[in-house]
Amino acid sequence: MNISTILINHMIEPIGFQLDSLRIDFTVEADQYTEVTKQLVIWTTSYEQPIYKSDKESFETNFFDVSLDLTPRTRYHVEVSLYDSDMLLCAKESFFETGKMSEPFEAEWIAHPDKNIQNTLFKKDVRVLSKVTNARLYATGLGIYETYINDDKVGDEFLSPGVTAYDQWVQVQTYDVTEAFQKSDQIKLSFSTGDGWYKGTLGFDGGKKNIYGDQQQVIAEYHLRYEDGSTEIISTDATWLTTSGKVTKSEIYYGEDLDDTIIPANWQPVIVSEKDKALLQDRLSLPVKIMERLPVQEILETPADEQVLDFGQNHTGWLEFYNREPKGTKLVFQMGEILQEDNFYRENLRQARAAFVYTSDGEEKWVRPHFTFYGYRYVKVEGNTQPLEKADYQAAVLYSDMTTTGAIKTANKKVNRLFQNILWGQKSNFLDIPTDCPQRDERLGWTGDAAVFSKTAALNMNVFSFFKKYAKDVAVEQKKYDGMVPMYAPAMGNTDGGAAVWGDAATIIPWTMYQSYGDPAILQQNFSAMKDWVEWIGRNSKSNDLWTGTFQFGDWLALDGENPALPTGKTEEDFIASVYYFYSSSIVAKTAEILQRSEDAVYYQEQAQRILEAIRKEYITANGRLAIDTQTAYALALQFGLIPESQCSRVVADLVARLKKDNDHLKTGFVGTPFICQVLSQYGYHKLAAKIFLLEDFPSWLYAVNLGATTVWERWNSVLPDGSMNPEGMNSLNHYSFGAIMEWAYKYLLGIQAAAPGYREITFAPQFDYRLKQVSGHFDSPYGRIAVDYQIEADKEHTIKINLTVPFGASVKVTLPRAETTSITVNDQLKENDGFVLTCGTYVISYIPTESYVEHYSSETPAAEIMADDLLVKKIDAVDPVLHFFKADPEAIKGGLGTMSLTKLNTLLPFIQISPENLAKINDILTTTPILSEREEVSFV
Repeated sequence: MNISTILINHMIEPIGFQLDSLRIDFTVEADQYTEVTKQLVIWTTSYEQPIYKSDKESFETNFFDVSLDLTPRTRYHVEVSLYDSDMLLCAKESFFETGKMSEPFEAEWIAHPDKNIQNTLFKKDVRVLSKVTNARLYATGLGIYETYINDDKVGDEFLSPGVTAYDQWVQVQTYDVTEAFQKSDQIKLSFSTGDGWYKGTLGFDGGKKNIYGDQQQVIAEYHLRYEDGSTEIISTDATWLTTSGKVTKSEIYYGEDLDDTIIPANWQPVIVSEKDKALLQDRLSLPVKIMERLPVQEILETPADEQVLDFGQNHTGWLEFYNREPKGTKLVFQMGEILQEDNFYRENLRQARAAFVYTSDGEEKWVRPHFTFYGYRYVKVEGNTQPLEKADYQAAVLYSDMTTTGAIKTANKKVNRLFQNILWGQKSNFLDIPTDCPQRDERLGWTGDAAVFSKTAALNMNVFSFFKKYAKDVAVEQKKYDGMVPMYAPAMGNTDGGAAVWGDAATIIPWTMYQSYGDPAILQQNFSAMKDWVEWIGRNSKSNDLWTGTFQFGDWLALDGENPALPTGKTEEDFIASVYYFYSSSIVAKTAEILQRSEDAVYYQEQAQRILEAIRKEYITANGRLAIDTQTAYALALQFGLIPESQCSRVVADLVARLKKDNDHLKTGFVGTPFICQVLSQYGYHKLAAKIFLLEDFPSWLYAVNLGATTVWERWNSVLPDGSMNPEGMNSLNHYSFGAIMEWAYKYLLGIQAAAPGYREITFAPQFDYRLKQVSGHFDSPYGRIAVDYQIEADKEHTIKINLTVPFGASVKVTLPRAETTSITVNDQLKENDGFVLTCGTYVISYIPTESYVEHYSSETPAAEIMADDLLVKKIDAVDPVLHFFKADPEAIKGGLGTMSLTKLNTLLPFIQISPENLAKINDILTTTPILSEREEVSFV
């Protein structure tokens, strides 16, 4: 047994973060569960004199909620211990460190007198007179800044201080700079700044400039402790000098122009700014780092005579290259997501220039941008005088510092690629805020996109701290707009908002984080804002107890709209809005109960019940017929419990019928897509859910995979079947919303569902399908890794064999399908399928299902499906050459004839004549032949 991880407020060894509440989580690795007690000790300078020491508590949970008065700029050491009786079994230490907290800054905001400078430099030379034993830098800038000591960059994060409503709050970063101050007694302190989100151009239709301010600024304090115990603070003040730097232009959409032939000169005294220091707060944002680097996969020479680097993966970040060019050479790098007719393409970036222009100083060195980022796979290179070499280029992948917590693999390579695409879409768009896309002139924190994807996000990665910051961004904007939630946060000066689903991010995201991590911290932080949102709906709706009469996005980008020019879909907008009014009111009621706000709990529960009754009265008949016949309407009704339990089967059947009319293809947009497969699997139609998931034609998830996608697209058909971009526009090829299907995959393919907040109690209930007969994956829950792999065996009973790992402290209730009367073996011991519970350990589960999951062809199998199976074709040919017609004319199989069974073709086409005897033999072959995917020999990893 050992303690593998300690997290402080869901972070590893955080320095300088806001710590309004303090929670210490830890994970235990063990082979089996043992009764233990836990203890937490916290100290600052001496372990012998702790400032906090818990009692030895029975291990009911794997965390400690700590009430402790923290002091600014202090390192706290923590130790978690586990005991068996009084015997120490294991212990682990960690630490956290506070920032400035409420301590006022003695430093001043400083700036250059010229507000129009694109890259402001600041510097101060200091001398250290004795040995420094400890040094911290507390700093921030407007807009983006980098800071250096003796020309060495401080820290490994970029694009600081991140994105906020800078007129409301500005985040301060804390850096440990002890080592830098120990290298020399002559120290040059410096900062370099760019416009960033603070004053750069952002938004639609050319965007707005100077949204939050019109002048780059920095503020910093260096706190030094010397060997003799004395201290010193070096602050930004009027003694600093400033000039312009080598970046001649830089903005988020524009990219960057960097001229290394410029030698900064004309240093002059700074001006002291009157910027309000009360806006300064310790950080909530996770640092944005270079989390990965990608090599060039191929250097392309296009038909248009272009040189293009292909990194093989759409992503977010910037290009790094090794400069070998003579002084004065101007290199131009343009970023793009896709090729068109094998040529470089960038029209879908709209007005974003998205380029990096570099003027060489002749020095051989690695070069990168500083104050921007790009969404791209391809880079067009112009201006080079030296041949391009793969080794001279690499892609630095930037996203917020989040650990990956989940993964799923199957025997289907296309499905695996889809899951990778979903994760890459999350990495690409979780850059301090959950952006809608990273490449074009947008890159905004769209609320609706984040809301629908938040559960999948929490399964793929540890996003608690990321969403805690974003939830504050939302709440800050709500204060400006009387509770209304803007379309995106920070709102960047935009005043539009108040739409269902998008606005409901105010409640959905805090609630989802509580369900995923079992920590109510975001609920506590945002409870007032959550209430304000549902109150805003009530004040602005044109109906009592329903939400009507305001702007709505509807089921955004749905395919069932009666007017193809409108992206809102066919599902009535007021229905969607009212459903989410009910859902948000229910969330607020449950949150109030958790936070012990009893009056609010009663009030909002009664409100939710009134809304539910109004929805049923308006949209659901007494016999359970839903008034809106769309896929999304049925999915929402089932997902959110609008239908009385006795009538659910009717609505599920109507959903299935609706899908059949739509040829079992999705017509849903951002709102309905996350739930279609979930409700089908939940209500007994997992086979249909899997069919929809595995479709490869438009619209489907694998359609994009087949066209070479490496991330999820904004539209179902952002790229047309011939590889050309959809002419309708608004085509981001890196847009995670439709990736919300991965929640279904975790819950129903892998079988992992939280039965209690934070996954202390888990339901393991996989649904099996012959087309996905081999599945493996894991989820690193707050208690540790839950790992699953299973396969449907090739023996005659088609035994299902499962390997399941349960983490320490969690309990898993196992419920297996088609096992009502079948005994199950768990580690070779018999179990009855009564929902048995497993605790920490690794288990081998095996059982024979009451009905085999292996499926066979039938007399109704379409001809096109038969023709795809060479072995089956040979068997039928041996009886009757009926299939020669399709062999002679392969195009025929792609039309309506390919959808017909052989029986139907025999009655419709006079030249196809199968004798009754041969037809019986063919049908016998069909019903005894397993479907193609069941016979495939696939190596399972």
